Amino acid sequence: MSKIPSNHPCDLCSSRKLSMLADLTEEQACNISDNKNMISHRKGQMLYYEKAKPLGVFCVNSGVIKIFKTASNGKEQIIHLAKKGDLLGYSALLGEENYTNSAMVIENAKICFIPKETFLKALVSNGPFFKRLTKALSHEIGVMEEKLVDASQKSIRERLAYLLLQLANSYGLDGGDHQQIDLVLSREEIASLIGTATESVIRLLSEFKKDKLIELKGKKIVILDKKGLVKLSDFYA
Repeated sequence: MSKIPSNHPCDLCSSRKLSMLADLTEEQACNISDNKNMISHRKGQMLYYEKAKPLGVFCVNSGVIKIFKTASNGKEQIIHLAKKGDLLGYSALLGEENYTNSAMVIENAKICFIPKETFLKALVSNGPFFKRLTKALSHEIGVMEEKLVDASQKSIRERLAYLLLQLANSYGLDGGDHQQIDLVLSREEIASLIGTATESVIRLLSEFKKDKLIELKGKKIVILDKKGLVKLSDFYA
């Protein structure tokens, strides 16, 4: 990894507007700018490891990071994908616990590391920031509960269709009726995201292609029939 000069100001950062740090005052943003470090990470590099002690939080300026847990048999279970504007590691830091998951860069990224003391100082002195963080923690709990329900009640086909819709929403390129997901995930990573075997993902993607729901362009996926995927995923939001 290569370090980028840490004086990249938070008030000029485009990703800050998308993050929980959007509520910081000018003074707080300047304090964080003075104390943070922006680091350039390449694909495959680790941000932190499960059971390690958090020393601060990470704010994603660009790139994609997978947050995952490793089972006793060594198999990965991806919890979610973090993108531009996301804040990582704050729940373990606030709970004064070791990390309960690991984070790995899967698309070259620029990430700011904010030391614990700097982060907590901004948190306790800014009501809107504290409220936004509390809402985010509550949302995380709700998402985990929903995933547990989906895992027990939805079929693998439904879960894959829903995942493709989520990926298109977060990483899709606007192409009219067709939408390419501008993120390369291995079939193993897709399988980990929906909790199934890699062979099942390969088979289902082939079936989705045959049904003209998607098109496969090398390692990238193009959504051809979004309404069809919505119907298949049993998603009506």
